[in-house]
Amino acid sequence: MWKRLAALAALAIAPCAIAQVPSPPAPLTLDEAVSRVARTHPDLRLPELQRVAALARRDGAGLKPPLVFGVDIENALGSGDSRGFDAAEITVSLAGVLERGGKLDARRTLAQANIDALAPQREITRLDLMAEVARRYLAITAARGQRRIALDDIEQRRRAVAAARLRLQAGASPASTLMTAQAALAQAELDRDRADEAERAARMALAALWNAREADFAEISGDPLRLPALQDFQQLAALLSDTPELAVVAGEARVREAQLQLARSQLRSDLSWQLGVRNNRASSDTALVGGFSLPLGSARRAAPEIRAAQSELAMSAVERESRALQLYATLAEAHGRYGTARLEVARMDSDVLPQLQRAEKAAETAWRAGAISYLEWAQLQAMRIEARQRQLDAALAAQTALIEIQRLTGQPLVATASEGNTP
Repeated sequence: MWKRLAALAALAIAPCAIAQVPSPPAPLTLDEAVSRVARTHPDLRLPELQRVAALARRDGAGLKPPLVFGVDIENALGSGDSRGFDAAEITVSLAGVLERGGKLDARRTLAQANIDALAPQREITRLDLMAEVARRYLAITAARGQRRIALDDIEQRRRAVAAARLRLQAGASPASTLMTAQAALAQAELDRDRADEAERAARMALAALWNAREADFAEISGDPLRLPALQDFQQLAALLSDTPELAVVAGEARVREAQLQLARSQLRSDLSWQLGVRNNRASSDTALVGGFSLPLGSARRAAPEIRAAQSELAMSAVERESRALQLYATLAEAHGRYGTARLEVARMDSDVLPQLQRAEKAAETAWRAGAISYLEWAQLQAMRIEARQRQLDAALAAQTALIEIQRLTGQPLVATASEGNTP
């Protein structure tokens, strides 16, 4: 009776146990990895602090020269009639500086230009960081691709070991053939273990970007062999005009324009003034005092700074032209590398790998029948694995070029949806 009760209890508990089994976590996508880094990475928090500091400097630049309160005492603590404070003259004054030449507006303009220059710099930091996330994510998919190739190699090498053992037992092959097949199997297993270690290191490197000490994700999504079709090169090149890297150069030009305006404001000297009241203790008389001062030769002293600012402003146009040429050349190179690698991946998948797979199967059948040597079969096995490795290397090169294109253009998607992907 107790056994039947236990069986009924087990049947009653089983559905609950099955219902409580947690579902496997969803694979980590590249978008999710980017989102994690965007929420936590310190490099993306620095620009906001820099903006706060720049705003404070702008507030300081908008302040006028301060008024100066002064007290002067003359003819005091001397000898004779000036003993003590009986003959002292006390002057209470208020002084200030009257800025001329638009210096206040020039300082405000320069401070605002420095604030505006932070925006494209923040965007460059974001794009560089997102590109680094994509590269580290790609390293994981690369290691997983290496592991798949190694497992395929292990499977075919195990077939070779099993066949060599049977032929050795039948006296149709020497022991060296079995040893050679076992050595090839060991090398394939080493490639698998190396890929596992590379994936572990790549997962840690990716998790470190969102300040995780361990890889807190189980699986990832994405296949490096799936390569989208790019837009036409000229269409991508047109996007370079809006890239943040050129915006940084334009921001620097605005800063230099403001610096030139500030240097030109030094052509007119500032007027210093003073106004006060003087009291004579000996006669009890009170009088108004005042004065002003104006430095001479301001134009001559300001000329070198103006020439330097003009030269730096002229450099901005040259720097923009140089940077635009560099970006165009880099985009052309990345676009060419992507197209070449994508073609290689597609041709390997459609033409080379199917032929080698059929040839390897035929060689296995022929070797089992004693029609060819083991070396011929092993060579075809190696050729097939090398072809798969070549295809993976080409796909990784294409993905790296795609990341660079996206970083240069600042566009999240550069694929033409209507053209689809390669298999």
